[in-house]
Amino acid sequence: MATATRPAQNPPEQRVFLRQVAWDTYERLLSDEPDRSVPRMAFDQGMLELMAPSFEHERINRTFASLVELVCDGFGIEFIDAGSMTNRRPDLEKGFEPDTSYYIEHAADVFDKLRIDATVDPPPDLVIEIDLSSGSMNKLPIYAAMGVPEVWRYEGERVTILHLIGESYVADSRSRALPALTSDVLARFVVERLFTKRAEWLQSVQAWIRAQRHANDLGDAE
Repeated sequence: MATATRPAQNPPEQRVFLRQVAWDTYERLLSDEPDRSVPRMAFDQGMLELMAPSFEHERINRTFASLVELVCDGFGIEFIDAGSMTNRRPDLEKGFEPDTSYYIEHAADVFDKLRIDATVDPPPDLVIEIDLSSGSMNKLPIYAAMGVPEVWRYEGERVTILHLIGESYVADSRSRALPALTSDVLARFVVERLFTKRAEWLQSVQAWIRAQRHANDLGDAE
């Protein structure tokens, strides 16, 4: 029988946890409202998290999305925005709906697909997770079991870049999916966007991209 617990206080994201949930129940919840945007669900062998993001959460989330797309466009990198699509593996009894996710290295592999089957198709190359409260489920074991190669976690104005090494994640200062980006650069641009108008922020990011491309061109010429 499922039991529920709620975090104390009133966190920036509303989360509900259910324990001892059958996989079939999770599947039914997904199928009842396949086009819903909330709540986002994560499932790990009987533990189910339901999360309703706040305005702050989504502002930060969309800033990450804008930044990824600007960098990909600026460096001519093909990508597919998979958003918060449901990734689930019945054989592992694990599933998740990220804040944002992207196919980059494997963009060509899913380019002509309208449906993704996580049992045969590759997982997103990059998953972005916004965590504004301390009571969230640890989703890294889910991502690792499903083979997500890179995760960015935003926690209190700090960004951690995690790479899958073997069966667990190791922190690194630089992204592999988008090597121009470091954890410090990500944090800087995300926090800057919260206090800067969009046009000014776009100019700042685009100027940084031009500087990076110029530095790369000089390096190639040496």
